[in-house]
Amino acid sequence: MNTVEDDTGKRYLLRKRSEDASLVRDPETGNECYIRNDRLEAVDQTALETAAQSVPDPVLTFLTNVHDAETLGLLIELAERGPLGVRTLLDAYDFCESDLHGRLTVLSAAGLLEEAEIAGERGYRVTADCETALEAIRPAVESTAESDGDTA
Repeated sequence: MNTVEDDTGKRYLLRKRSEDASLVRDPETGNECYIRNDRLEAVDQTALETAAQSVPDPVLTFLTNVHDAETLGLLIELAERGPLGVRTLLDAYDFCESDLHGRLTVLSAAGLLEEAEIAGERGYRVTADCETALEAIRPAVESTAESDGDTA
């Protein structure tokens, strides 16, 4: 499968090409349609990259930068507890200084964390994009509480 773009800039996954038109699939909706070949142009992007773009940007950034449960837990803790200072993070969690620094650097560069001043010292907080991604992957507390009540 290849990626194509129509004359409006919309990207599709090319399913099949005939002489006059091509069957394409919209990666966001899954809808398929035929578009005239003279309206399509090949794009230098793999089909899998195009398919991944159906995921909202904050979630895609999150998924491609959080590689283990400890990093996920760090982001959840920062989201739940608010901005925390580096000393607090080192004292509260099982990270050596270099490991914590590496994770904070990667997450900051990805736009998932931002620096914050906590009691006159450097700390970190989650960004709005990180909050959006966490909301997308975690069930809402109210929904969980309601469903727990329904089954009891």
